[in-house]
Amino acid sequence: MGREIAQVMGPGGIPWLDRLERDDQEKPSIVLDALKLRGGETVVDLGAGSGYFTFRIAPRVGRAGKVLAVEIQDEMLQTIRQRAQALKVTNVEAAKGSETDPNLPAKAVDLVLMVDVYHELAYPFEVMTKIREALKPGGRVVFLEYRKEDPDVPIKLVHKMSVEQVKREMKAVGLAHMQTLETLPLQHILVFEKPVAGELLFLQPQGM
Repeated sequence: MGREIAQVMGPGGIPWLDRLERDDQEKPSIVLDALKLRGGETVVDLGAGSGYFTFRIAPRVGRAGKVLAVEIQDEMLQTIRQRAQALKVTNVEAAKGSETDPNLPAKAVDLVLMVDVYHELAYPFEVMTKIREALKPGGRVVFLEYRKEDPDVPIKLVHKMSVEQVKREMKAVGLAHMQTLETLPLQHILVFEKPVAGELLFLQPQGM
């Protein structure tokens, strides 16, 4: 794979995830528009943290849609459940995943969003293979990752990813690169799609 895996942010990072400056730094409205949601979709917020994006996506998919906020940490899931109850949001479901399997239903998901999460996956090939299985044909995966190519982005190198690295790793699991958007101050928005035609078998490459 050729890169160091970053440590997963624990519940102690919730104040950072909920910081007031995040709206200016990450421009969530731009991200939400890039998702091109029409309503009624099943969206997975993988590594949802405290639900920063979860509860912004929920109105976009509407009552006919659903947001699965997937986390491997019980404290994060409890935070999401408490917030859903407090906000009276009925289309958000907190779901427990593992380091190797997000535990998603097969061919049932329209879109998976990962915000500064992919670089923390301890088993990226295994997780992305499961995600591909969960996507409907034509379903999408959208990554936000800090730009490794830009030395001026004030984030440790282990928390950055290059476009080429992500493209290479997604090709290995059979996801097609659709576009890269550079509309955020610090992060790439990378969009991949599960091909509509045919279910191909992809072997794990050397080094993954």
